[in-house]
Amino acid sequence: MNTETSNTAAVRSDVQAILDRPTAQVLVIGGGINGVGTFRDLALQGVDVILVERSDFISGASAASSHMIHGGVRYLENGEFRLVRESVQERNRLLRLAPHYVKPLPTTIPIFSTFSGILSAPLRLLTHKQAGKPKERGALLIKLGLTGYDSFSRDGGTVPRHEFKGHKKSMAKFPKLRDSVKYTARYYDAAVENPERLALDIVGDGRVAGSGGKARSVNYVEAIGSSAEGVVLRDTVSGTEFTVKADVIVNTSGPWTDLTNIALGKSTSFMGGTKGSHIVLNNQELHDACAGGEIFFENNDGRIVLIYPLNGRVLVGTTDIEADPSEPSVTTEEEVDYFFELVSHVFPTIAVDRSQIVYRYSGIRPLPKHDDTAPGFVSRDYRIEQTVFAGDKKTPVLSLVGGKWTTWRALAEHLTNETLGLLGTTRTTSTENLQIGGGVGFPTTTSATEAWVAEHSGALSKARTAQLLKRYGTKAAEVIAYIAEHSDDAALVSLPEYSTAEIDFLVNTEYVVHLTDVVLRRTIVAFTGGLTQPVFDELAGLIGSHLSWSAEQLAAEKTLAVETLDFFHGLVLEAGTAGGGTPEAAQQESFTPAK
Repeated sequence: MNTETSNTAAVRSDVQAILDRPTAQVLVIGGGINGVGTFRDLALQGVDVILVERSDFISGASAASSHMIHGGVRYLENGEFRLVRESVQERNRLLRLAPHYVKPLPTTIPIFSTFSGILSAPLRLLTHKQAGKPKERGALLIKLGLTGYDSFSRDGGTVPRHEFKGHKKSMAKFPKLRDSVKYTARYYDAAVENPERLALDIVGDGRVAGSGGKARSVNYVEAIGSSAEGVVLRDTVSGTEFTVKADVIVNTSGPWTDLTNIALGKSTSFMGGTKGSHIVLNNQELHDACAGGEIFFENNDGRIVLIYPLNGRVLVGTTDIEADPSEPSVTTEEEVDYFFELVSHVFPTIAVDRSQIVYRYSGIRPLPKHDDTAPGFVSRDYRIEQTVFAGDKKTPVLSLVGGKWTTWRALAEHLTNETLGLLGTTRTTSTENLQIGGGVGFPTTTSATEAWVAEHSGALSKARTAQLLKRYGTKAAEVIAYIAEHSDDAALVSLPEYSTAEIDFLVNTEYVVHLTDVVLRRTIVAFTGGLTQPVFDELAGLIGSHLSWSAEQLAAEKTLAVETLDFFHGLVLEAGTAGGGTPEAAQQESFTPAK
């Protein structure tokens, strides 16, 4: 990977902190959701830990999710009962621990038959194969599945039990549904409205827990090799190469786990990921037709897909296609056609077309190697593999195989416990009831919200304070203090829901290196279709000014961002100035493995 915009860039403070002391008890390689979760958990145990991520935090597979925290009702069909139980427990837990970003999600399954699929289901369970043309899952089979799902979901009434409605009541609530619907089943999972921001909270929690230099994290640093002295790393911003010695190495590179191991001198073949793509539509009719919840159903090919109102838009996904992690993952036009077809499958009178797409994205799931098992039947569970570091032939390397957003906390707990065992120590702090970032003290009732806003408004209006609370949880108090200190809350000309001081806060406190970090992950402006040319230009100017970019650096950043946004997300913008950046660099920003 090479995301450099200058070969003479100064060494960043987070990199310098590692250069000053290039040793740790644990080196975690990979800053996706499972890597940052493990970093946080280790830091909470008092472990001296370093986390490195070759691109931005949460920019690879973890940035390509369906924005759901869910138990995986369909995993019951694969016989993954342990995973379902853990997933629903973690869903319920995250609703409590991260209420600022994780919200209950009513989910509706439209059902078009009564008994279909009941005979083929045991075959799928026993063989993980589909014989002949997929059999549509009928009401009886779905009823059995949801009844079992409810039994796993019991947790003090965190979410309601499922319910069935017949044709008449179903059409009354969802009048745009295909008229041949016989029933609808409704159950609850959870949505994570802004997963990248939740992950930044997790990183921040880890750094606070290990304050004083025991927990160090840095983005845009890649693992490129091994030596007897340790893991060879490279800062892709300055080009600086250095070595870190650790007692345990933890590889949480997701779908690139094998490629990271190869870079470290050990060939493994643990992974076999599949590609999942999504599109985001600006279609108010489709948004309203979902009646405030997700539509989750079986498409004509037997694939489970979703239509999901999110942040004022509609998310449509997802595919499940064999993928090569050495190649960039992008949403193809064939996949777009597939998404339009699945919308018409349940909402035949609602027109969708390419002009309504405001954003598209794709990623590779970190699934285990699965040989001839069909993608839809590959286990979504995880395991931990132990090998030995090639550099010194003795340091243990733990490689994570699998994992998903919903189970990140439990997975991090398991990975941390194994690491602690190798270090000869034990857990001192549980994360089971530890609130996350802006979820600490987050008000969950109208009266509590009003009280929080009244207490923290200060010089800001109550409306502005409420906006910041919704955006950052109770960490909004830090944003408000920053704004007060800098006496500047002027709204952006092109994006009035943000201010200059707020953007400065993000750049100053949230490890921003590139322009894409802000437009893709520190904010949701690109995801919702709000990244117009004026917004792009104004944000680039503000970020460049804060980071003291030269005119040449600013031009290079804008060019790199334009190429990245076009190639990966279908957003067409103009850099406006000549400068560096290449299509290859754009492709490498989040998805190319370490060499």
